[in-house]
Amino acid sequence: MRVHFIAIGGAVMHNLAIALQEKGYNVTGSDDEIFEPSRSRLASHGLLPPEPGWHPGRVTPDIDTVILGMHARQDNPELGRALELGLRIMSFPEFIYDQTRNKKRIVVAGSHGKTTTTAMIMHVLRNLGIRFDYMVGSQIDGFDNMVGLSDDSEIAVLEGDEYLTSALDRRPKFHLYMPDIAILNGIAWDHMNVFPTFSNYIEQFRIFISKITPGGSLIYYADDPEVNKLALEAEGDIRKIPYRVHGYFQNKTGFYAATLDRTVRVKVFGEHNMQNLSAAKEACLAVGVTVDDFYSSAGSFEGTARRLQLIAENSSGAAYLDFAHSPSKVKATVDATASRYPGRKIVACLELHTYSSLNRSFLSNYRGTLDSASISYIYFNPRQFELKKLEPFTKESVSEAFGGKNLKVFDDSAEMFSDMKSRRIQAPVFLFMSSGDYDGTDIKALASELLCNK
Repeated sequence: MRVHFIAIGGAVMHNLAIALQEKGYNVTGSDDEIFEPSRSRLASHGLLPPEPGWHPGRVTPDIDTVILGMHARQDNPELGRALELGLRIMSFPEFIYDQTRNKKRIVVAGSHGKTTTTAMIMHVLRNLGIRFDYMVGSQIDGFDNMVGLSDDSEIAVLEGDEYLTSALDRRPKFHLYMPDIAILNGIAWDHMNVFPTFSNYIEQFRIFISKITPGGSLIYYADDPEVNKLALEAEGDIRKIPYRVHGYFQNKTGFYAATLDRTVRVKVFGEHNMQNLSAAKEACLAVGVTVDDFYSSAGSFEGTARRLQLIAENSSGAAYLDFAHSPSKVKATVDATASRYPGRKIVACLELHTYSSLNRSFLSNYRGTLDSASISYIYFNPRQFELKKLEPFTKESVSEAFGGKNLKVFDDSAEMFSDMKSRRIQAPVFLFMSSGDYDGTDIKALASELLCNK
C-alpha cells in the first residue's frame, strides 16, 4: 500500500510514517518545516522529504491513502491536488482507528496525565509479553517509536488528545477512536483557542464518553467533580469503574505505592502519578491482567520524556524537565516536586508558550500554581504574541496574575538564566516546565551547569 503524508514532520505524524514503513507500506511525505528530533528520525529511515515545501506533483493517482496532519492548512496545494484526484484522505486519528477497528481499544483521555497513564499501561503489557498496538504522545524507554501497529495484536492502547483533528475535520481527535475501554483522568480547561468556554470544553468529554462502544467500560477519576458528574450522567450499555488516588508513602529510601496487603517501590513520584497508577491498574485489569502481575511490572516504570524527567543530578541537587503548561499541570508538578524533596529549595521555571498561557484573559487561572516553590521564574517570548495574533501583556501583569512571593518574570531567556546562575543556591531542585524550548536553550546542559555552580 502506498501512503503519502501531508505535514510528515509532526510529532505523531513522523512516528506513524515510520511505523507504516516498518509494516511494509510505501511511504512518502512533505512538510514546509521539519524540526528535531523529527528531522533526524525521518532521515534515519529514509523518509525525510528531498526538499521542504509543498509539491503537488508528489501527489499522484497511485496513492492509496493521503494522511493529513493538523499543521496543514485548508488551502494546502498538496491537499488540493489530492481532492482533485479523488484520493482517499484521512487524518491520523481516522487512520489509527481504521488500523485498530478490530481490536480492543483502550483510550486514555483527560486534561492531564494522558501520556503517563498510557505509558504505564504499555509498560505493564510489554513486561508481561502481551502484544498490543499503541500511540502515545512522548518517547518512552523501551519503545523505539511513539506509534506501533501490527496485524496480530488484539489490544490497542491510544492516548486520546482533545485537540482538533485536521483542517478538514474540526472534531477533537479522541472523538474518532471509539474506545472499548475509556479512561477519563481529570478535566481542567485548556486549548481556549478552540474551546472558548469551559462549558464548551467539558462538552467534548461528554461526547467522548458517548463514543464508548456498547458493552464497553468507562474508567473515571471519581474525585474530579466534573468527571464524576459526566460519569453519573452517562447513559448506554457501559460499565462504570471509578478510581481514586492510589495509596502511597515516601521515606528516605524512596517512594512507595501501597495497599492494605502490599507495598511496591516505584520510580515515579507525586500524588498525580499515583492517580495515573490507579487508572492504569484498572485498564490492565479490564484486559485480563492479574493484580499480582500488574504490581510486579508497574514498579519498574520510569516515566516518559518531559514528564518529571530527571535530567541532571549530583550531590549538590537535582533538575527535572516537565511538559506542564496548563494551570492544573503546573500546580500538580510543582506540588509533587516539593513533596518529594521536603526542606530543599525548589526552583521552578515556567515558560508561557501555548495560546492559552499567552492569553491575557487566561492568566488569572495560574494564581497560586507556583506557591509550593521556593523561588519561581516565569518567562515569555514577546515575539509569540505576534505569531499567535494575541494582545501583548507586560511582565508586571504576569507577576500580578500569578501572585506569590519570590517570583521573577522575564521576557529575555538569556537574562533569566543569567539571574538563575548568579543565585548560587545550596542543594537546589530545579524544575523546568514548558511545552516549548526556551528559545532553543539546551536545558540539560544548563541544568548540569547550575548544579555545579556552588
